Parts: sequence; C-alpha cells; structure tokens
Amino acid sequence: MAKADTGELRTVNGREVRISNPDKPYFPGIAKRELVDYYLSVADGALRGIRDRPIVLKRFVDGSASEAFYQKRAPSPRPEWLRTATLHFPSGREAEELVVDDAAGLAWIANLGCLELHPHAVRTSNLHNPDELRIDLDPGPGVPFADVRTVALEVRAFLTELGYVGWPKTSGNRGIHLLVRITPTHGFDDVRRAALALSREIERRVPALATSKWWKEERHGVFLDYNQNAKDKTTSAAYSVRPLPHAPVSAPLRWDEVPDVDPGDFTLRTMPARFVELGDLHAGIDEVAYPLEPLLELAARDDAAGLGDAPWPPHYAKHDGEAPRVAPSKRAAAGSGDGTAAPRAPRKRAAKKTTP
Repeated sequence: MAKADTGELRTVNGREVRISNPDKPYFPGIAKRELVDYYLSVADGALRGIRDRPIVLKRFVDGSASEAFYQKRAPSPRPEWLRTATLHFPSGREAEELVVDDAAGLAWIANLGCLELHPHAVRTSNLHNPDELRIDLDPGPGVPFADVRTVALEVRAFLTELGYVGWPKTSGNRGIHLLVRITPTHGFDDVRRAALALSREIERRVPALATSKWWKEERHGVFLDYNQNAKDKTTSAAYSVRPLPHAPVSAPLRWDEVPDVDPGDFTLRTMPARFVELGDLHAGIDEVAYPLEPLLELAARDDAAGLGDAPWPPHYAKHDGEAPRVAPSKRAAAGSGDGTAAPRAPRKRAAKKTTP
C-alpha cells in the first residue's frame, strides 16, 4: 500500500499553499520543506528577478539527482490567484506561461520541484521587447574560476565605458552572469545582436581568456554566450538553487567581491544568513534602464568590418547574414571550408538482379 502524503498547509501572504510530501529528499540531507523555506527566506530578492515575467518551470519532481523536464505551459489546476501570460512562437504555436508575483507563488512552484527559476527577459506588458541584457560567462572544461572573474571585471570596465551598470551574480555553478537593465524599445534580434557585439569586443580585449565562438571546437577559455539573449531563451535567475549535491545557489554579488569570490560559498543553507546581513544586492537593478544604441553602433561597425552574424542555436530559423550552421571542421571536410559542399561523385546504379 502506498504511503499517505503527509502534506502541510502554509499561509503565505494571506494565501494558502499546500506543500505535498514535505519530507521528500531533494538533496542529500535536504528535504522539500527546506527548499520551500529557503525560497520564502529570500523571497524579496528572488521575486525581483522573476516578478511580472513569464516563467518556464524546470521541474525536478524526484529531487536534484532526478532528470528534470521543462514545462512551458502553466499547470492546471492551479490557484486562481496565479496569473499567466500567453507567448507566441515562430512555429505558430502559443503557450500560456505562469507569472509569479509574490511569495505564495514562489512557494507554490517550489512545491512542484522547481529548483531553478527560469524567467523570460520580458515583462508581461511588453512581451516583444526585452528589458534585460544577459551576459553569460561560461567557462570551458578545465578553465579556472579565476579566469571567469578576470573576464567579468573586463566586461564591467567595458560597460562603464558605455555608461552602463552591470549587476553580477554567480551562476550557481562554474560561471558568472552579468545583468543590464535596458529600455524595452528593441526586439529580441537587436538585443542578441548587441550581446554578440559585446562578446566580440571582450574577445578582442582579452583574447587569451575570452571567446565569442559558438562552435566548441573553436572555443577556449570563457565563452560569452550571446545566444542566451535569443527569443524564448531563459536562464537561471538570482537566488536559483542549482541541481548539484551541495545545493549551490545563484548569488548576487557586490563588484568588490568579484575578484576573490568563490561560488562554492553560496548554498541553500548559507544564503539566508547572507540575505539577512546584506539584503538583496540587486535591490537597485530596476532604478535605471540603459539605451541599447551604443552596443548596436558597435554591432554596425562589426558588420562593416565583415564579421556579420554568428550562428544561432540549431532549432532557430536561419537568419540573413548568418555563417553556415555547420561546425568548421565538417565544413572543411565537406568542401572548401567556405560553407560550400564539395561535389559528390555520381552514384553507381546497382545491377538489376535477374531470376535464373
């Protein structure tokens, strides 16, 4: 006989939220109850990164070691106080995605096994124009975290030259994310183009440490993943818990912490005390939004220099000016390396069999 679910009923901001199987292990020594408690303890900060944004649910229903699945469409049934936003995709399909605006909603999705928070870069009032530029510093295998810190500081210096303020956080794993609030006056393609221009500029400044190259065979050091700004892409928001055994979290940082930061210091169990002591270090992120034009001007200069577009992820439609969406080694093997396949030798027709 199956064991009965000994659930809990929480009252959060005057709303009732049921926590099912609160003792279910989610990390070694950490049950679902503690995950919910964590998100409630940092709710003011976590909500700043996701409030009024459609969110994709990344669910680990059997804990962090289980296989996750992404759920774009809002679960049903759901509390009537949770709202949704309808997103349209190039395929012609649409999805009614969840919008989490308060701590009760945060507890509700944590109960579904959402360790990470995956918001879109748009607000519900303007689903076509992002208000956040996402700079994702992703180190390759064996790249020391010291190099990620150095590249992050180089990005900060460049942002300062542009008149921007970037807000750093650990990714919760091996990288660093930098967020820049932008005025929502440009579409996703322009924001991605701006991110690509920034990535190429950092590569020019620290070529031994940073790369903008999409193909893994061409990369070295820290990859600046410009494609995180493509339409329908989501990344883990501040305070997200990552699915690793020690339950690390994506931690907002002060810039003076970046030169010596150790991402392993920030976990589900250490972050609440840091939050009490320092508050939300991204509390001012929404105070100023910056125009995208300086980066678009840099992109135009790159275009004039012949750089053109860079590859998109494989499931996106082919774009004008995009380089061949084939790894360079395969292009070279198939032809001249310029994206043109070598001519195939004519096939020999098999001889017809005859019945004796």
